[in-house]
Amino acid sequence: MAKMNSRMNNEPQGQNINLISSGTKITGDIVAEGDIRIDGELKGNVNAKGRLVVGASGKIEGEIVCNNIEISGQVKGKIGAKELLSMKSSSKISGEIITGKLSVEPGSVFTGTCTMGNQADEPAKIK
Repeated sequence: MAKMNSRMNNEPQGQNINLISSGTKITGDIVAEGDIRIDGELKGNVNAKGRLVVGASGKIEGEIVCNNIEISGQVKGKIGAKELLSMKSSSKISGEIITGKLSVEPGSVFTGTCTMGNQADEPAKIK
């Protein structure tokens, strides 16, 4: 038992997953070392070192800075994805996107501006 507990306590910070469930509404900023999944509503900014997933029922109004982002829900504001932003067919985005790579499924809706490639190396500077 002691071995298992010590292994669990030594997990790297990047393995943490934070979940905001459907029906939950948050007003404020989120800063996380690990991954985040949002199926509820957030009015505020997200800054995560890991991956952000916005589920089909998820809504974010604010600024997002992450390494990788997968959006199935709605986002209104600035998005900075250092590596990849993936827009699923049910996604609706309104605002500014700065990303290394962009994946767009048919059916997704985007209104705003997008900067990709080398110019997107520092998404934290979008403020």
